[in-house]
Amino acid sequence: MPRRHLAVSTDRFPMAAKFVIARGSRTEAVVVTAAVTEGSNRGRGEGVPYSRYGEGVDLVVSQIRDAASLIESGASREELQLAMPAGAARNALDCAMWDLECKQQGTRAMRLAGIERPEARLSAYTISIGSADEMYEAARRNSSRPLLKVKLDGTSIEERIQAVRAGAPAARLLVDANESWGAAELAANIASCLQAGVELVEQPLPANDDEILEAFSFPIPICADESVRTRSDLALLKRRYAAVNIKLDKCGGLTEALLLIERARAEGFQVMVGCMVSSSLSMAPAVVAAQRADIVDLDGPLLLAADRDPPITYRDSMIEVPGAELWG
Repeated sequence: MPRRHLAVSTDRFPMAAKFVIARGSRTEAVVVTAAVTEGSNRGRGEGVPYSRYGEGVDLVVSQIRDAASLIESGASREELQLAMPAGAARNALDCAMWDLECKQQGTRAMRLAGIERPEARLSAYTISIGSADEMYEAARRNSSRPLLKVKLDGTSIEERIQAVRAGAPAARLLVDANESWGAAELAANIASCLQAGVELVEQPLPANDDEILEAFSFPIPICADESVRTRSDLALLKRRYAAVNIKLDKCGGLTEALLLIERARAEGFQVMVGCMVSSSLSMAPAVVAAQRADIVDLDGPLLLAADRDPPITYRDSMIEVPGAELWG
């Protein structure tokens, strides 16, 4: 029986424009790629280190290399779940193993996941933080997109969200505050969003200070992002959030993402499937998870100046089912 071999590399993709959120800005996406080879078959997966959870490129590369003996001895995805913590390293390895299994079995990841009729899904497109004039212009340029996700920090909420609404009067709007609001201004910020027709507000408060949400009844659904990583987080969130944003890099791979979606739905949450700023290799497995989502936010490659070859296909704001030559 052929022996498995694990390889890891770091790849950089320049951004099409500076990308700004409440936590900082970036001009490139730095990703870690894992490749698992067995005989003539090779599976690939991509992880994005997320500093919010204490991850950096060196740490993620080290975690993947530390798992080499486990992977090369033939461990299953289920064994990987138990051996590694949730995060970008496990995501890269888990998705590489999904890809490898598809090639070995001559099938597609959608079928392995029990999805018989996969479909293209409408994805949100992100408007990053800038001045009100800059955000108006970004919204105007993308006003033909049906769904925009607006990044905000703790300042100029009403001015910025009204500028986006003016620039894209027909678009559906989501807002993502990335933990930047405080309890004192929460009600006023939500009112500004409501006035602009925002349909959902994502992670307004810091994850370690969101218990105050239990005391509020909001006119707009509130979605957990940084507050949720794996299934174990859901029980605490039921009285705080109406929705959860599931990202493969947070939860540690497609295997956990599918289980998390199933549990979240059973607990009554709306489900969003989101992404980090990353390449098409990250989007491909996320599209599998997105088949079971209410809201899809998989625009990572649209924010890049360069991508994988071949890339995943977008038709306007629809993200297509990935081709086998890319992943799965």
